[in-house]
Amino acid sequence: MKRREGRGPGWRHLFGHIRLPLCTLAVLGVLALAGGGILRATMLRNTYEAATALARGCAAEEQGNLNVYATLLSFGTSALEQRLEDGEEPAQIAAFLEMYFDRLDAVLGTGAVDPYVVLDGGIWAANPWEGDAEYDYADTPWYQQAVAAEGAVIFTPVYTDAISGRPVVTAAQSCCGGTVVMAFDILPEHLHFDTAGLASEDSFFLCDSAGTVIYQKTGLELPQESLQAYLTSLVEAISSGELDREPVIQDLDGRSRGVYYARMDNGWYAIITVPYSRILGGLQGVLWPLPLMFGISFLVMTALAFRESRLESRVRRANETAQVLGNTYYALYRVDYERETYEMIKGSAYVRDRIPPTGPYGDLLRTAGEVIEADAYQDFTESFSCGNIRELVRQRVRNFGGEFLRRFGTENRWVSVRVLFDETLAPGEVVLCFREVEEERQRQMQEHRLLEESLQLARQNEASRQAFFRSMSHDMRTPLNAILGSSELARRHLKDPAKTSGYLDKIDSAGRYLLGLINDILEMARMEHGQVQLVHRQFDLRACVEACLGAFRVQAEREEKTLREAFQAERTLLLGDDFRIQQVLNNLLSNAFKFTPAHGTISLSVQQLDGGDYANYKFVISDTGIGMSPEFLKHIYEPYAREMRFSDRQAGGTGLGMSITKHLVAQMDGEIQVESTPGAGTTFTVILPLAAAGQDGGQGAQPPAAGALHDLEGRRILLAEDNEINMEIAAELLRAMKAAVTQARNGAEAVEAFRAAPPFTFDAVLLDMQMPVMDGCEAARRIRAMDRPDAAAVPILAVTANAFSEDVAATTAAGIDAHISKPLDAAVLRQTLERLIRPRA
Repeated sequence: MKRREGRGPGWRHLFGHIRLPLCTLAVLGVLALAGGGILRATMLRNTYEAATALARGCAAEEQGNLNVYATLLSFGTSALEQRLEDGEEPAQIAAFLEMYFDRLDAVLGTGAVDPYVVLDGGIWAANPWEGDAEYDYADTPWYQQAVAAEGAVIFTPVYTDAISGRPVVTAAQSCCGGTVVMAFDILPEHLHFDTAGLASEDSFFLCDSAGTVIYQKTGLELPQESLQAYLTSLVEAISSGELDREPVIQDLDGRSRGVYYARMDNGWYAIITVPYSRILGGLQGVLWPLPLMFGISFLVMTALAFRESRLESRVRRANETAQVLGNTYYALYRVDYERETYEMIKGSAYVRDRIPPTGPYGDLLRTAGEVIEADAYQDFTESFSCGNIRELVRQRVRNFGGEFLRRFGTENRWVSVRVLFDETLAPGEVVLCFREVEEERQRQMQEHRLLEESLQLARQNEASRQAFFRSMSHDMRTPLNAILGSSELARRHLKDPAKTSGYLDKIDSAGRYLLGLINDILEMARMEHGQVQLVHRQFDLRACVEACLGAFRVQAEREEKTLREAFQAERTLLLGDDFRIQQVLNNLLSNAFKFTPAHGTISLSVQQLDGGDYANYKFVISDTGIGMSPEFLKHIYEPYAREMRFSDRQAGGTGLGMSITKHLVAQMDGEIQVESTPGAGTTFTVILPLAAAGQDGGQGAQPPAAGALHDLEGRRILLAEDNEINMEIAAELLRAMKAAVTQARNGAEAVEAFRAAPPFTFDAVLLDMQMPVMDGCEAARRIRAMDRPDAAAVPILAVTANAFSEDVAATTAAGIDAHISKPLDAAVLRQTLERLIRPRA
């Protein structure tokens, strides 16, 4: 036992000595593997970013060169066009071209370009060649592209010159309506690039959009034909996006190379390839030992970051130079502030007519001042004088300027003038440019006004919405509290029918109040989104008004109020949206009952104001209630607005009813007016224009007599409803009317039940609109399409929770005779069934 105790601690001691080295070794192994993977990904990523940045720099450098050619070409064509318009003699034109061609050699270097002009059916060349008289220039791509470009500068892909047999790129621009074309043949061997960031194993290519080599620097020793085929396939892979996913290829020498490129505005490509062996060649050496790996990784990343920084700086400067040479401005001048001269790169028509392309800088300032607003002229000449420009350059201010009003013909427009300075320009030079900013200033002013108006409106709407939500929190909780509380009390007094009946009346009243709140909110939301549409159909105005008054007669009796009615109309069969008319009348009558105390009087009168097929009808709803203050009358139609003056009662509702009413009346091309006196009552007057639907004998159709059918005894009703509770309620209501009910859980079951029953089994079909498997509209369409005698005649009712006019239109299109909205009203359900079943009985 003792011997075992002695051996135990010895083993643990040995393990304690080797545990740390083992753990360290394991950690180092994991770190080596992870570090190797991270280092490899980092090296590939940094090489990608550095090489891509270098390619972009070369592309930007060449784009800058092309912009220089384009600028010089535009200057030449503009000057030539002006001289031709001035009617100069051929000898003068020849002298100008000779001077211009000499100037090109001075600016770009002798032989950098071979310029020539197509003029009067012949070619005027700086370096004439044999056969130019017979040369069919009109059939050449450069000539056709220049004419088609209508004054824009074009650059051709590389091609073999027909005269010299050398590869060239041609820049060309047409003028004088396409009858004159000036062109530069640019020799690729004159292109030079700063490729100091490339190693001897790396390759750089500049090629056109078809892959034709323009410039190359490569260590690949391949015949020119093989190299050209290699580049053509490389450009195809770039254009197809293949190299965007995996920028690596197997080179012609069998080595893996990373491919990095940049695409210029004219479709040319700057491509750099780097051997993977150079990128990852030292990876194995850095994996061991681990401390050395971290040190080398740090040095490599630092070196790559430094090289990337240099490349980004070169790209940025190239982009800035290209931006200076851009075509953003309507006038562009190179200003030598040391010699106080200017060179017009691009000028407005006004300035070109008054001063030559080059000359003293004072002449340019004086000419510009002729069209500058008088109040700004002094500041302009001081701010853009050579002395001030010299001081700006000394302070390294790269962008200086302002805005002023300039006269263009007979109107003044805003112009921005800038002095741009960059080290890439010649010493002592800056760029002076002018750009029209009238639209920007107008847009800024308009945006400022819109922002101020929007801010004011937002503040008003926010205040109204806050008041709305505060009141809604109370108004919705109040009926919910009544419903829940009365339900609890009803359960406690189930054995007392009188009390239970009273509680059920309170639940019914609170539920209807809550339903009204929800309907107002939904209706307002639909109006704000423009989703409320009118449905024009034939209806009887007397029946429409009678249907609206039916519920209010019961309410008047229950609340001990007097309801007076008057109807004077010769023509009652009309075209319009009776649903929306009832909605307007319901809103106004509901308010009248709400704000009229017991023993008060509410009246509704309807009067036809004129005759003809299109008459105005006046609806007057008045009450002897509490009235409204003059202050509130100004805001009565605003959403969420409610009377806030002190009273012996608190007004309920959303504050949306009158806004909805106003919107509906306006949609029906009507008018609404209100008069109110606090303590004396309120009168609303609505005038609606309604078209006649036909002759009706003067009185129109009479409403169906109340109580014509006291029940539905013996009637068979097919009821489709997927909700169990709703099914139970609807079935019980129908059975209480002594009807026999056949139940279906969805539209498909309803269709099958109707098909399986003998003809004329069912007296009516009730379909819920939103059901699984098949909705109510589809079920109605399929029933109507059946080949049986009762399919077209059986009354079909839509039961919907969306009682809006566009939903009613959808049910009508499906062949449905009428709709009733949820929650179901027993009296409405009975009246609707009696009205539809009686004519078919």
